[in-house]
Amino acid sequence: MGSTTLQLFSPPASWPRCGLGKPGRRLLTALDLTDAAASDRLIRKFVASSSKHVALETLSHLLSHRLVSFALPMYRRISEASWYKWNPRLLAELAASLELEHRCEESQSLISDSLRNLPPRDLGILYCELIESYAKNQLKQQAIDCFSRLKQIPSVPTSVHRQAHGALIAGLCTLQLPEEAERVAQSMVENEGFRPTSFELRAILLCYGRLGLFGEMKRIITQMKEFDTVTANMVLSCYGHHQELRQMLHCLQEMRHSQFDFSLRTYNSVLNHCPVISSILQYPRSLPLSTKELFGRLDNTIGGEIEALLIKELIMSDVLAQTSHWSDSDAKLDVHGMHLGSAYLILLQWVEELKQRLSAGEPSPAEISVVCGSGKNSCITGESPIKKLVSELLFRMNSPLKIDRRNVGRFVAGGRAAKVWLLGRGSPLA
Repeated sequence: MGSTTLQLFSPPASWPRCGLGKPGRRLLTALDLTDAAASDRLIRKFVASSSKHVALETLSHLLSHRLVSFALPMYRRISEASWYKWNPRLLAELAASLELEHRCEESQSLISDSLRNLPPRDLGILYCELIESYAKNQLKQQAIDCFSRLKQIPSVPTSVHRQAHGALIAGLCTLQLPEEAERVAQSMVENEGFRPTSFELRAILLCYGRLGLFGEMKRIITQMKEFDTVTANMVLSCYGHHQELRQMLHCLQEMRHSQFDFSLRTYNSVLNHCPVISSILQYPRSLPLSTKELFGRLDNTIGGEIEALLIKELIMSDVLAQTSHWSDSDAKLDVHGMHLGSAYLILLQWVEELKQRLSAGEPSPAEISVVCGSGKNSCITGESPIKKLVSELLFRMNSPLKIDRRNVGRFVAGGRAAKVWLLGRGSPLA
């Protein structure tokens, strides 16, 4: 009877999305679940003939798809290679994957083999990585056990003990256990003399907020030395996650009155959770082409009034100035990496500012452009939702901006053509 090979991905079109090279793909289609010895021979030859990058990339792919039957022998062969340097994160990911497959003895054996010759510092770092990996994979008890074992190891540097507390706090927040994370933080202060970092407090705050425990979230805020834009954006995201739009509005108003800087993430945190905006973005061919039209649409839509107030708060910020450039030579807007709602609103703002500047008599730049990316990092290679949105809006505005021949992720036009477009008779924006 012939052996049965494992075809990991049946549609060939899915291969480019996984980022795996041809050698790795050939190996995966040849591996056999029913013949461990044959698979081990293939893996040994593959590691011997592959570069460090290709071997580690293939192992990472096996781990991400929970193919531990192949990941374990692959790791062992890689660890024997002359170029391999001990990697505690990789080992921790493999150990957690084995635990998930209920291969606990193999997981513990793998860890024990690695512990034998490690100095105390590296030993502590490995336990920190294990805590994070276990928590990420919802293995709470294993994470807590690792923390307990680490505390019992003599000669581990204080800095590593501090790192372990941070790892457990982050891990418990990943497990959506903010009360336990807060207890670890309190114990750290009382017994170790370490104060929680801003990162750790933000993790607890975000966890409470994501669970809708806003009273606890606000209590954590009072413990923080400073309430900055990063923290405010987290709070906005938590309110948005629970559709508390009025709380979002109150938070934005407090940010403005306290003279906090808004950021692009502020735009994303707000607009991603506006249901009316999200709804109209699904139909680019009927999107309002100015902020005035947008406010009119929102004011006449159930639930849209509060979203209009949120957008007005955003527009009063200087985020447009952060994402655009103006000079005699060029006027450029960069929406690359923005979320759809943010790109849409900022594009409307930019066009209106261009018109306002030109109407006030400022000299028109030699060139105007919008950079939106070509979709290299999109989940579907070559498809950029931002580019499609910008293209549709510029087309409907009758703009002179066209795709740059040298950069398909950029729309460009001459300054004179832009002035005629924005101020000329018959312009839809005039």
